[in-house]
Amino acid sequence: MNDDDTPAPPTATERVYEGLYTDILERRLAPGTRLREEELAARFEVSRTVVRQALQRLAQEQVIELQHNRGAQVPAPTRDDARHVFDARRVVECEIARRLAGRLHAEQVAELETLVEAEARAQAQGDRAAAIRLSGEFHRRLALMGGNPVFVRMLDGLLPTTSLLTALYQPAGTPACVAHRHVELIAALAGTGASAATEMRRHLQEIERSLEEPRVRAGSRGARPRDLFGAYREPGDGTR
Repeated sequence: MNDDDTPAPPTATERVYEGLYTDILERRLAPGTRLREEELAARFEVSRTVVRQALQRLAQEQVIELQHNRGAQVPAPTRDDARHVFDARRVVECEIARRLAGRLHAEQVAELETLVEAEARAQAQGDRAAAIRLSGEFHRRLALMGGNPVFVRMLDGLLPTTSLLTALYQPAGTPACVAHRHVELIAALAGTGASAATEMRRHLQEIERSLEEPRVRAGSRGARPRDLFGAYREPGDGTR
């Protein structure tokens, strides 16, 4: 933060990261799209080093794939991936919910409610990428509140693929993770461990059932990077 509490402007790396993250989640970059450093550097008007840093961060978060001798590309998670991811999430998150039940402080409840409100606003405004991110943050925050860092690391490995599956296979207009379900989950966490775990299981099953069979839907083919990135360019960013 600056002295006047105004957030610092994003760095060039952050702009490239945010631009690619959003375009992948909003399906403007189709599964399998190659992300070429030279092309991205030209379109964002940044150096290839900046692009490489952004791609490495996206790869660490499992939003893209970096393959030896093939470079970066948008992954294409399948229905088998969805089944495995949600199976694992039910094991981890139902246990987190069971352990948290009856233990949340008022400040923690308020923090969760703030996330739910932000998610609902993003959904109402049509900002799907933000809604998907806030949904994942809600679940990650529960894991952090649970206090087991191993559970947090496990969830960190599952949430990015969930976000991609949600972006790719949910019908247009379907909420990524219905905000009122999160409200119900918060209420369940005030009760017994069994009721909280049951609500978490129901919530995750609902998300999984919302995913369509994998097929190319109208408007979901995506576009090549050169068609997308003009809005992110800023003069003079190439050396940042």
